[in-house]
Amino acid sequence: MASFDKSLAGQPAIALVAGEPSGDMLAARLLSGLRPHLPEARFHGIGGDHMIAQGFESHWPMDQLTVRGLLPVLMKYRELKGIQNQLRDQLLAERPSVFIGADYPGFNLGLEEQLKAAGIPTMHYIGPQIWAWRGGRIKKIIRAVSHMLVVFPFEEEIYTQAGVPVSYVGHPLAELIPMTPDEGAAKRALGLPEDANVVTIMPGSRMSEIKYNTVAFMQAAKLLKLRDRSLRFVAPMAGERQKQYFLQLVAQAGLQDIEIQLLDGQSHTAIAAADAVMVASGTASLEVALFKKPMVIAYKMIELEWQILRHFGYQPWIGLPNILAREFLVPELLQHDANPEALAEAMWKQLSDAPHRLRLAQRFTDMHHSLLRNSAEESAAAVLRVIEGKK
Repeated sequence: MASFDKSLAGQPAIALVAGEPSGDMLAARLLSGLRPHLPEARFHGIGGDHMIAQGFESHWPMDQLTVRGLLPVLMKYRELKGIQNQLRDQLLAERPSVFIGADYPGFNLGLEEQLKAAGIPTMHYIGPQIWAWRGGRIKKIIRAVSHMLVVFPFEEEIYTQAGVPVSYVGHPLAELIPMTPDEGAAKRALGLPEDANVVTIMPGSRMSEIKYNTVAFMQAAKLLKLRDRSLRFVAPMAGERQKQYFLQLVAQAGLQDIEIQLLDGQSHTAIAAADAVMVASGTASLEVALFKKPMVIAYKMIELEWQILRHFGYQPWIGLPNILAREFLVPELLQHDANPEALAEAMWKQLSDAPHRLRLAQRFTDMHHSLLRNSAEESAAAVLRVIEGKK
């Protein structure tokens, strides 16, 4: 870990922690809004490449925190706790103007609770999904968070009723993704004919997601190809490590004869080019909705973890598009239901039902408008209010 620069002690200090790529992007967007207002401020803590590009100083590599799933987190608990304690002690000594946890609630809420108890203002961006599961976490949020930044409109009321100051700042993805994506341009960018029927396959960016989703997704692709030989398949890969693991799993399953175009990143181009998307649950499903694309949401995980988590949900949906719509706009196939036959059948409807596709496009357009704000300015304004003591 790098030491803190004591020569900067007289400058305003704002501490942030992001533990995953999604939080890194959120925090970077916030930093882009704050920097013009606080040009001399020191932004530091733990973050990734997007934050560093905004002048952020990261004292640990972010990937030391990036762990997904209940069991993997338990296995790394001592290491994560050690990092949290070291950072806490540094921040208690420094006393930054505000601490901002970018998502990653398992780590950040514990740190925020200790900092807030010591009189340091704390913010959390984005609100944990207490509306989906673990609603009891609101008690800890009340103790830990001076001000919550939320990205979905319905979350404001939840935190207001709990007595937690809150600002709805819009979802950054709604600004990044065009209201009317150019499907033809995306297909050209990928070297595909503009009249190609394209299925984009997104088994996830984390290694555990790739492990459990890849084979079923690719077996479904094989079944779809039997129905329509003209289908073209593309799959964006989050990195070389993920790409090689994907190829390994495909080879082990004897599915290497399926023609699929693997992309280095380019997930938005892959979604924009698609006629339909098979996507692991998570933020990617919201991206697909904002691109106005039909989809099937699917997710598989280690069986023990599934048996634990399946009893904690408060609502029938896990996909963000369905949660925002409060109905099953698109199919969700989970664990044992995410088998190749069911995935292929659900995807075929998304590809072939023209009236359904039109209805989805309109619903997703309405959803896009509801999430559209200047998130950099809105979130920065909320941070400045907290620093000024106005909350």
